[in-house]
Amino acid sequence: MGAKRFTVAIDGPAAAGKGTIGRAVAATFGFAHLDTGLLYRAVGVKVMARARGVIDPVMAEAFAERLTEEDLNRTDLRTVMASRAASRVAAIPKVREALLDFQRSFARRKGGAVLDGRDIGTVICPDAEVKLFVTASEERRATRRHAELAASGKNSTLDQVLNDLRTRDARDSERDAAPLVKAEDALLLDTTELSIDAAVAEATALIEKKFGQGRE
Repeated sequence: MGAKRFTVAIDGPAAAGKGTIGRAVAATFGFAHLDTGLLYRAVGVKVMARARGVIDPVMAEAFAERLTEEDLNRTDLRTVMASRAASRVAAIPKVREALLDFQRSFARRKGGAVLDGRDIGTVICPDAEVKLFVTASEERRATRRHAELAASGKNSTLDQVLNDLRTRDARDSERDAAPLVKAEDALLLDTTELSIDAAVAEATALIEKKFGQGRE
């Protein structure tokens, strides 16, 4: 790809596999990768820590405006608390507005970029060269997330994880600011019955089929 600017936008609900697919696609094509959910997780945990568990909109906007790539390296961004906080701050319009330039600048960097999130193909990068919408059944997504949490030593029941996912799905899909929806021109990838390797292979094939790109 050289120095060409090329954007792959990947959207979808939690635990559908978009992050894993995004990282693999980026590695395959030599693109940079950004998990945009980390932006909201970073803002969320900062606000929760400073405001003692309360999501203050003004404080969230201020943290979003000053967010740096270094903030995305925090070790507490993959916790259940961070996930819940992210969903809440993501519903604040001014937070989303503050993070727009960060994401759009990353998307158009030389050498190509892959961004995964919930409004990449609809709001952040509506002109992305490739758009994928990655999804899976609620039950399969809950099973995956439960396994991830168990592997990291976090205790939770499958029912708790499923309820958390349903709550987040509803919040993400029903919010006024950039709700989670499939872009009209996005390619659908259902990973319910796919292994990680199969999902990555299908995503790569979709990109290659649409643009005739071969692996370099």
